[in-house]
Amino acid sequence: MVSITPGMCMTLAMTLGMSFGLKAVAWMMIGELVGVGLVATLSAIGVAAILLSTPSLFIALKLGGGSYLLFLGVQMWQAKGKMALTNKDGMAASFTSKALITQGFVTAIANPKGWAFFVALLPPFLNPEINIATQLSVLVTIILCLEAICLLIYGTGGKSLGRFLSDEKHQKTLNRSSGTLLAVVGIWLMLS
Repeated sequence: MVSITPGMCMTLAMTLGMSFGLKAVAWMMIGELVGVGLVATLSAIGVAAILLSTPSLFIALKLGGGSYLLFLGVQMWQAKGKMALTNKDGMAASFTSKALITQGFVTAIANPKGWAFFVALLPPFLNPEINIATQLSVLVTIILCLEAICLLIYGTGGKSLGRFLSDEKHQKTLNRSSGTLLAVVGIWLMLS
């Protein structure tokens, strides 16, 4: 239920799907899933409490990731009827796979919803009398499979919406919709 609800990662997947297609979503998913796996693992072994007790580290991650998304949102708003994030020749700019992976990772580890969920709910599912590594690997695998499915659902939905809006007269609407979503996620990340 936590994965399927709209949140920062799902909104990012939908926005990337709208503007750049499933290939961009797939690259972002690599970083996001590594981030979710890390958050789940750290939560289960209690390190999450340390990160949450070090607000400066958590705040730096949130502000950096949020600022980047806000920057992208503003760029998309300024596209003025052409596809957002284009170069001076009007050719679509491409995010590097590294940039997409990094953004997915930062968004996942700076997502307070994920931390809160895992810190509160994951540790009670672990039995200290059974091998923790085995239990944790099974739980994290299930979590990551569900997260990947949900990201693909949102990314595919975004791609379909993007295709619908790809007509030249609708590009401004697409840019502003995507830009607004990215900016909202960025602000949400910084304020949460």
